[in-house]
Amino acid sequence: MTNPTDKYKLSPMEALFRMFKRPKATLPAHVVPPDNTIEPVHIVTSRVLLVIYNPVMDPVSGIKLSQFMHWQSPDDLANGYIQDILETSGGMARYQIVQRVELNEFPVKVDGFRYDSQSYQDVMGGSQPAHQPDGADYQALLTGLNVLPRIAMRDIDEVWIFAFPNAGFYESSMGGAGAFWCNSQPMSWSSGCTRRFIVMGFSYERGVGEMLESFGHRTESLVSKVFNCQDFVVWAYAPGRVPATLGPNPNLFQQFLSFDLIAPGKAGVGSIHYPPNGTHDYDWNNPRIVSSNCYGWYNFPNFQADVRPVGPDEWGNGEIRAHHTWWLKHLPKVAGRTGGVANNWWQYIMDPNLVSV
Repeated sequence: MTNPTDKYKLSPMEALFRMFKRPKATLPAHVVPPDNTIEPVHIVTSRVLLVIYNPVMDPVSGIKLSQFMHWQSPDDLANGYIQDILETSGGMARYQIVQRVELNEFPVKVDGFRYDSQSYQDVMGGSQPAHQPDGADYQALLTGLNVLPRIAMRDIDEVWIFAFPNAGFYESSMGGAGAFWCNSQPMSWSSGCTRRFIVMGFSYERGVGEMLESFGHRTESLVSKVFNCQDFVVWAYAPGRVPATLGPNPNLFQQFLSFDLIAPGKAGVGSIHYPPNGTHDYDWNNPRIVSSNCYGWYNFPNFQADVRPVGPDEWGNGEIRAHHTWWLKHLPKVAGRTGGVANNWWQYIMDPNLVSV
């Protein structure tokens, strides 16, 4: 997924919406409950608008792009993803698709360009370069689907867009009032919407494992915002880190994301790219054995000094979906609150409106 620009001209529909929208209400001050062990877990069900770009490639046969290219069924991918999130969250995170929209077209780019059947085949066949700028026009798409008013009215909570290589969508992006970094810059043009929301960009050329990777980066973005350590995530992914290793007194999420390379002898679960023994991005099959307290996270917040030697057998020996489900299963999802943060981190991942900004 590529990074589209965030500079747009208002469409007539968006301009009309902004003209007649209600003034933004003054929200009450956020009150954080005291630390405890009994605060019930907050189960979040997110209502999804599912949008599938699947243009007809041959008007005679009616064959669609997903079939023409022998790619996967978007509906099968969505169902597999929903089940994996439900299972790894222990039932704390639930998705409900409330509307499915399939579009017989290619998405429009930020400069107004749109592929057709032949031009897209030329790009995929290598006879023509991909169009630049690559980014899709989120404002045109979401305005055309009436997304902002539907988010504000709680008719939907987030949007999933299924597309294909060179479609121009981010893995995830956040909109609405107070939107912040979610593996991409926030959609500032959507700030008139009173609720924050996330748009996920998926490719049916890939699999459920890649969808979970997008969700994993979303998780890193939202939970690091909760713990006020988004700079740490940037540092942890940077080559040639300065300083080379993690400093003293890391917060809980920094401990969770730690891997041996940045926290020698004190690896946690690792990041979505770096397992506990990883030395570079996507190093899920590294044979090294390192000490990690990843098992301790199953007992959160009551760590029991459960440090063990671990290696790639733990997370699927390089298989992307296996690693990502292993990683997600370690996220805290229990009752109570620690350091002002709910012990069920899934509520923040699923609903960005629960994150204080």
